Amino acid sequence: MVSQHNTHDDNVMGKAFDARLMRRLMHFLKPYWKMFSVCVLLILVLTGIQTVLPYITKVAIDDFLTLPWAVVTLDSSPSVGKPIALADGRYLIRTNEVPSDMRKTWELSGALSAKRYLFVPQGSAQEAVASRYPQVFTPAPGGSFASEEALRALPAADTIVLRQGAITGVIRLAILFAIALIIRFLFGVGQVYLLQLTGQKVMYDMRRQIFAHVLRLPLSYFDSTPVGRLVTRVTNDVAAINEMFTSMLVNLFRDAFLILAVIGIMFHLEWKVALVILALFPFIILAAFEFRRRVRSAYREVRRQIARLNANLQESISGMRIIQVFVQEMKANERFQKININKYRASMRQLLTFAVFRPLMSFLSSFAVALVIWYGGRNVLQGSLSLGALTAFIQYVRMLFEPILELSQGYNVLQGAMAAAERIFILLDEPEEDRGGGERINNLQGKIEFRHVWFAYNEEDWVLKDVSFTAEPGSSVAIVGPTGSGKTTIIRLLLRMYQIQKGEILLDGVSIDKLDLAFLRSRMAVVLQEVFLFSGDIMENIRLHSDIPEEEAIEAARFANASFVEELPNGYQTEVKERGVTLSVGERQLLSFARAVAFKPQILVLDEATASIDSQTESIVQNSLAKIMENRTSIVIAHRLSTIRKSDKIVVLHNGKIVEQGTHEQLISLDGLYAALHALQFAES
Repeated sequence: MVSQHNTHDDNVMGKAFDARLMRRLMHFLKPYWKMFSVCVLLILVLTGIQTVLPYITKVAIDDFLTLPWAVVTLDSSPSVGKPIALADGRYLIRTNEVPSDMRKTWELSGALSAKRYLFVPQGSAQEAVASRYPQVFTPAPGGSFASEEALRALPAADTIVLRQGAITGVIRLAILFAIALIIRFLFGVGQVYLLQLTGQKVMYDMRRQIFAHVLRLPLSYFDSTPVGRLVTRVTNDVAAINEMFTSMLVNLFRDAFLILAVIGIMFHLEWKVALVILALFPFIILAAFEFRRRVRSAYREVRRQIARLNANLQESISGMRIIQVFVQEMKANERFQKININKYRASMRQLLTFAVFRPLMSFLSSFAVALVIWYGGRNVLQGSLSLGALTAFIQYVRMLFEPILELSQGYNVLQGAMAAAERIFILLDEPEEDRGGGERINNLQGKIEFRHVWFAYNEEDWVLKDVSFTAEPGSSVAIVGPTGSGKTTIIRLLLRMYQIQKGEILLDGVSIDKLDLAFLRSRMAVVLQEVFLFSGDIMENIRLHSDIPEEEAIEAARFANASFVEELPNGYQTEVKERGVTLSVGERQLLSFARAVAFKPQILVLDEATASIDSQTESIVQNSLAKIMENRTSIVIAHRLSTIRKSDKIVVLHNGKIVEQGTHEQLISLDGLYAALHALQFAES
């Protein structure tokens, strides 16, 4: 039975994440695991720098931008830091040396003042400035101190001198901040370059493997697979997988590390505020799962409608001549509009899903910031949280929601990549032709024999039924019969495009199933009714990028009566446009004969080679054929019986069976099907 190929793989959606497919994809990444590992390492370093930057801001605010001293009233000297004793049980103490729980207790009891002070030690450079403002600075053991309100009244120049230590500290932190930014920039450039380089190498290998596999597929596969689908596999689907490797997969490491690092730092700063933020996570997870469900359904429908739209466009454009000749433009437009509106609705449904999810995540992010300002602000006022820590919390909250906001895009990329991977592996899992390891015939004579051949494309719907005939070396055998009688199928079986179910096909007495496939096809040249010309010049279309010398190619063209090439402005270097549209049908046919002669085949196969040309051109082509077929075994399929009169044998097929065999004269004398076909064509002429 002939294998049935998957013709609906454009509708394959796949799972959002398929571990089996991911393992297979990792084989393409395996040769570049070192580069990918460096990318992941750089991502972790960059994420670490990203989480450090808000902490630098916190240190700048708490240690330098706010005044560091406060007055606490206690029965005895505080047991923390280095307090400076004032009168009446009051002590001057650095607030950053007091643990947060102790500071909160002092705030609630009223022992710790809300005011903050600047302490100027005795003998310091700032003492000279402080001594000029006795109304501002209050004497204290070892120096003097002033409140924030009092300092605002001083000239800016004196304030700068008094805060010189803080300014120096801020400058150091600013330099550290700038260095971190420079490192992040350099590492970011390196990470992006390495990641894209890895992605391009993976795409290169993937495209190479796919195309090499396509080249080894049986020709029968291409009978049931549209060209556009194969092009999509090599281009769009490979690009979708590259996007997963270069964005989603690496970002997965970044996001996981970022979330863990941010949560850890928030708990370090103030675990109660961190718990308030994490209380929002159940709502976020619920929204993410609902988004996942809706976007998967919407994505599937969009892909289905895109496939329908592409199919309709390809069919309509390919058949544009028929549409216009039969004045079906309006009907074709109506069909397209129906498909187009369905695609529009599916896309709007998908866009609506994204339009709700992203603003929802933005709202939750802003709501989390509001919670931090409300709850964290209370703690700042109570003394259990510093202003710098509150500022850092706000930055960390936005940082925490960043991976969640990117969830929609990441999920879309992953879904597309999994679907693309499944379609690619469906193609790669198609069985290849067994081309090597068979026998080779040293001195091929070219004798072809069909022995009781039965063949069906589907189950037992027989196309050929007990077909037997022989083509002697150097002879020409013509195969004729009504449309659908199985003529072209005989050619396909001879080229081993399909496997027969019963019987045997022999070449010089050896079953073609035992022959090396490359050897078998290299000994044959096939000339079809529709000549395919590749982009490039005429010379390359004759040589097909083989190692045939140009002199032999020119000789073959002359032998095939393709002398028109030498009359062209650029001769054999004349560019052939898409499918050779600038050449006439007869000229293209002569080039196909030249191509066949250049490869020096022992067996020539002609499938309706003269069916599409006019009578004047046919005489030129017939002269070429006569020379080309000389001393070669030839199998000729023809509707025009006038072209096969001189064949050594004519095989007449009807409903998959051979009903007559013989020369032209013998078959005419039988007065059977061949004679009836001949009489019909003669009457028409």
